[in-house]
Amino acid sequence: MPLHSTLSGRGYGSTKAENTQSNGKSFEQLRSECLQTGVLFEDPDFPAVDSSLYYSQSVPVQIEWKRPTEICSKPKFIVGNADRTDICQGQLGDCWLLAAIASLTLKKEALARVVPPDQDFDHRYAGIFHFQFWHHNKWLDIVVDDRLPTVRDKLILLHSASNNEFWSALLEKAYAKLHSSYESLKGGSTLEAMEDFTGGVGEVYETAKAPDNMFTIMKKALDRGCMMGCSIDVSSSAESEAKTSTGLVKGHAYSVTGLEEVTVRGRKVQLIRIRNPWGQVEWNGDWSDNSREWSYVDPADKRRIMQNSQDDGEFWMEFEDFKRNYSRVEICNMTPDSLTDSTQRHWEVNMLEGSWIRGSTAGGCRNYIDTFWTNPQFKLRLEDADDDDDMCSVVIALMQKNRREMRKEGLDMETIGFTVYEAPENEDQASKDFFRYHASKARSRTYINTREISERFTLPPGDYLLVPTTFQPHHEADFLVRVFSEKKAGALEMGTKVDADLPDPPPPSLPEEETEEEKGLRRLFEQLAGDDQAISARELQQMLNGVLSRRKEIKFDGLTLATCHSIINLMDVDNTGMLEFQEFKVFWEKMKKWIMLFLSFDTDRSGKMSSYELRSALKAAGMSLNNELLQLICLRFADANYDIDFDDYLTCIVRLENMFRVFQALDGSKRGRAKISLAQFILMAMNV
Repeated sequence: MPLHSTLSGRGYGSTKAENTQSNGKSFEQLRSECLQTGVLFEDPDFPAVDSSLYYSQSVPVQIEWKRPTEICSKPKFIVGNADRTDICQGQLGDCWLLAAIASLTLKKEALARVVPPDQDFDHRYAGIFHFQFWHHNKWLDIVVDDRLPTVRDKLILLHSASNNEFWSALLEKAYAKLHSSYESLKGGSTLEAMEDFTGGVGEVYETAKAPDNMFTIMKKALDRGCMMGCSIDVSSSAESEAKTSTGLVKGHAYSVTGLEEVTVRGRKVQLIRIRNPWGQVEWNGDWSDNSREWSYVDPADKRRIMQNSQDDGEFWMEFEDFKRNYSRVEICNMTPDSLTDSTQRHWEVNMLEGSWIRGSTAGGCRNYIDTFWTNPQFKLRLEDADDDDDMCSVVIALMQKNRREMRKEGLDMETIGFTVYEAPENEDQASKDFFRYHASKARSRTYINTREISERFTLPPGDYLLVPTTFQPHHEADFLVRVFSEKKAGALEMGTKVDADLPDPPPPSLPEEETEEEKGLRRLFEQLAGDDQAISARELQQMLNGVLSRRKEIKFDGLTLATCHSIINLMDVDNTGMLEFQEFKVFWEKMKKWIMLFLSFDTDRSGKMSSYELRSALKAAGMSLNNELLQLICLRFADANYDIDFDDYLTCIVRLENMFRVFQALDGSKRGRAKISLAQFILMAMNV
């Protein structure tokens, strides 16, 4: 069935957060229970044990989990205001997360959502805290206890510069719980965390290919409350976290916290402020903290910009130096307003969800034309042009779901991308030939192994076909597509039709009109049937296995007795539980047609059919199935190489036709719905 929803861009972050605790209780309920019993909260869903820290290694030092009340005498949740100096990196490689938290502190409204202010160590303290994150189209409320990993009474992971402040450490713990362990937070994109803090949409700019107005774009982003990060690429793993002679760190995530323009000796100079989440190690070039360039700036401007600058990991540099030294800028927009014009648009958002399942819908990119067409397909309808143009502004963002949590299972980010075509008319699912002969109208710039990839397009009004894919076929993942448009747009999943066009078989020919083939078939049938002139399921099994095993063009392991029972249930018109010759003859005609279909889709003449071609084969047989059903069938019948041999194919097609015919008999109104009793359901299931 189609999975999609539409919502307005305004109020996008105002949805109530869902409770996530395994017992279904909310933060307020849990805190009240603890206050009533006088017992501090201990989280059973994320216990204070080694496995919550690491899943692939033992904890390298002797860890003690301690509450803030055991670490200092007067702990505070937030001292003063939560700001970027509260974020100092510990022993975990999650600088990307810390850079995003630093950016979050600059956006007070978003911060209040992620870090609810109704908690502290004074009023109603019960050892329990909660935080809220946007996670795959939902806001989730994550509850944690305040037991934190320490060594000799010092926090070893994210901590504040103030020894008695704990909001940032508890935020990191909640985010680790969301992803099942602290270790799952190693390595990532700042943009990923920024989106989880806002529900916004990200864009990436390469500084080497930056537009001429890049400073204006970034300044406008900061003024609009966007969150920004930056990083320096590494050419090898050995360079990761390597400090350069200028004080910058390669392969490290920084946050962008300010942009200013100052006048120096009559010349305008563009400056950018950047923060290292380590809380130390700063740029030592021009415009660094103690640089002589500051002596040429108006004292009032200097006081406003420097703000008691110290060795806190935050520094200024000239924008041209920034572009020369940094490789990439990541911007998270609350809504995807263009940063190159002065307008703020009202965006409509469509959400689409799906899965790539090997053997059925994991078709890979356009390079793999034989399977590309089997990927999930979505139709976008752009009816109305933008107010100021005759084109439609669209931002498409493709996100793979739950990959960070799945690292402990040996899975990491898939390489993903998407392609957009003009939609074919009156088709429920575009075929292989459509993609073979039609060029795309838009696409993601690249395939990349990041959580989300997004692109901005300007397209004429019309119907479009969006195909999200992994780069290689057979790679499984769940995904979310967000489509932002200035005007309301339609979006739905294609290939959702479940239907069957099964004409009644022609009446069997009279004995005197039988062909030579039918006469031979009659003699074989009579040898097996005996005096009752009918064959049982076991006799049918013997006959079909004997006949089909002689066909060298198909791979055939033999029909099971259960399949033969299904054949009899399908063809047994007079309900005797056996097949008479006329019934068998009708089945034989059906099977000849099914054999020809099988051979036509066995394109490599291997004697097997690719499971990806099953949709086409079933459609040719008169049956249309949606992706969910195809995935189920492929899991049931395909082998490890995504192939289906003839006996499994025959079992599948017989059972499907049985199901369709039984349902059609129950669906008297022909509306695709039927009411059945429990007894009818059991009878139907047994007979299929």
